[in-house]
Amino acid sequence: MRGRKQIEVAVIGGGCASIAAAFELTRPEHNDKYHVTVYQQGWRLGGKAASGRGPAGRIEEHGLHVWLGSYDNAFRLLRQCYAELDENSRRWCFKDWRDAFLPDSHIGIADRSQDRWVGWTAHFPAGAGVPGDPIDDQNPFTMRAYAVRVVQLLRTLIFGVETHAMLWPPLSEVADPLSFRDGRSPGTIGEAINTLLRVGALTGSVALIEAISLIELALRSLAGQPENSILRLLEMVAAKVRRSFEDIVEGDDEVRCKWEIIDIVLSAIVGMLRFGLMSDPRGFDAIDDYECRDWLRLNGASERSLESAYLRGLYDLGLAYVDGDPARPRIAAGQALRASFRFFLSYRGALFWKMRASMGDVVFVPFYDVLIKRGVTFEFFHRLTNVKIANKTCAPGDSPYVEALEFDVQAKCRRGASYQPLIEINGARCWPGKPDYSQLQSGKTLEVKGVDFESHWERRKVESKTLTVSRDFDLVVLGVSLGMVPYVCREILAIDERWRDMVANVKTVATQAFQIWLKEDLQDLGWTAPPVTLAGYAKPFETWADMAQVIPAESWRNPPRTVAYFCGVLRDPPGADFEHPDYPGKRREEVRRNAAWFLQENIRFLWPGSVTPAGGFRWDLLADPREDDLPGAQRTIGEARLSSQFWTANVNPSDRYVLALPGTLKYRISPLDNTFDNLTIAGDWTECGFNEGCVEAAVMSGRLAAHAIAGAPALEDIVAYDHP
Repeated sequence: MRGRKQIEVAVIGGGCASIAAAFELTRPEHNDKYHVTVYQQGWRLGGKAASGRGPAGRIEEHGLHVWLGSYDNAFRLLRQCYAELDENSRRWCFKDWRDAFLPDSHIGIADRSQDRWVGWTAHFPAGAGVPGDPIDDQNPFTMRAYAVRVVQLLRTLIFGVETHAMLWPPLSEVADPLSFRDGRSPGTIGEAINTLLRVGALTGSVALIEAISLIELALRSLAGQPENSILRLLEMVAAKVRRSFEDIVEGDDEVRCKWEIIDIVLSAIVGMLRFGLMSDPRGFDAIDDYECRDWLRLNGASERSLESAYLRGLYDLGLAYVDGDPARPRIAAGQALRASFRFFLSYRGALFWKMRASMGDVVFVPFYDVLIKRGVTFEFFHRLTNVKIANKTCAPGDSPYVEALEFDVQAKCRRGASYQPLIEINGARCWPGKPDYSQLQSGKTLEVKGVDFESHWERRKVESKTLTVSRDFDLVVLGVSLGMVPYVCREILAIDERWRDMVANVKTVATQAFQIWLKEDLQDLGWTAPPVTLAGYAKPFETWADMAQVIPAESWRNPPRTVAYFCGVLRDPPGADFEHPDYPGKRREEVRRNAAWFLQENIRFLWPGSVTPAGGFRWDLLADPREDDLPGAQRTIGEARLSSQFWTANVNPSDRYVLALPGTLKYRISPLDNTFDNLTIAGDWTECGFNEGCVEAAVMSGRLAAHAIAGAPALEDIVAYDHP
């Protein structure tokens, strides 16, 4: 092409979407058709999932990164990446992807009950196979499959409450779903449904179980069943269940929690039928203009259930709060259902898969190694400043295109060398928490000044660089975060109304996180459940996880007994000057104060053994890697010990989490959009078939971007992508 053997692809950004696109475009099947160059601000890959190593080689992350058992696209690419690692790479990485991940099927939610917090944990049985396995003929991602699984879940939940409350006979005494109390056996599912509808009431436990089983059977063969009859029967079930439970939930927190989940599940399946989602070609997207709670309320959910710990926990896990305001929980109903069903009904192997080191170590080091082996070029310390557009006013039939990419080069390596980003800890290569200044020109000066190459507010550069189409690149994968689009795509926004609408309507939220390393096990501190990922707890750190499994990957002289990760949204302060250079420092100090307050006031409910007799947090529990070299008299005491731990305010535009607000998903633009002749986009902010901020969405988007360029992977090979 134009005298060159390869098509040059410039990939902007090093997050999950960009790396997925680079991985797809450089597969051996393409026979080196594409040469990819990744341009990355700062010194490391990862985007919002970047990680680093701090004192004692400890892992420091942007937040809590746990993969779900339903991340089929992400696991598929990662498994292929590990399989491709050569023997030299295997000396530094986990031998196999299974070595790098720990299956974990425990989940917890917390709820306030009068003057105390109550927590529940649940163990989900192992799902068939492991994530990334091929999808068989029983595709779990269809509307019918979801509906059947939801009804099965409903039946299981009702049995659970039945056993606890002793309301009905056990399952062993329940008749076959197609037999009736008077001994008649109808010939078809439809006749059975009509018989129950004609009776007009579900007066006993057998009738209730028959009805639920009939609903499941009818949904399995939906093409032959009238949906209105199924809906009427389901509404009868809902009325019966709600009447039965109404009198027993007061005063019993465990039954109340189960009932609230049953109520929400009932409302979801009623709504799927009432709104015709089973036959609507838009699927879940048909209800994305509704807020999730409003939609559930329309379909019968009680106010008690809508304020339940279970539902609040789902909002917490999705960081679904407008401007970070806890009083403004909002998420599109369709995406909320899609995400919940994928999470609970389509997982494989385990509900969660926790990494045995950081996401940077487990995910981005192997991808970096494989991509280097494939010939990908990485240009670190390249900050994109402008995507320059040609043909801004096009003649009919012509398309605008990217004419140039403008960068600030933040730093250069000494003697013209290429930057080598990885360090070694405990025999494993990983990303450092700071750049290797020794490789950089004027490195000592940069280190003394504490230049933060990843900060939006850091404008330092050693030169400007302009890449031009045809000479330096042919195609562009724009993998920056949505928050950066207004800063780097000014020319696109000036000429394209759809891009302006997307930026105006698709919102983001800042987040905060902290990690503490403890000298005692959580069990010794009073936590009685297994290691868990828990949501729904006290603001501002409503989600936390026991991450003790990463400690062996660190290099402490005296290892702590465990490490706990906490995260939550960070509310945008009204009237703040977001462009002031002091802004990020003030927000980081705010997170430190939030963490100190949280430990002092709220940790006692989770870990009762972590507080003093007077009720304050035992600051001496915090493991400080610096103390090994300090005499006792110089060791910090009290709250000052928190300074030895790790916290972060994710306020960079590139770090803000993308929300799936009602009425906004229609403004997202797909990587398949060809408005700009040589440009595709990638990120969890795009229309990718799973429109929520997560690894899976980013990987799906990256695969779509590769398809837009190379026609591969085939759309049907992108798991659960069902959009035209």
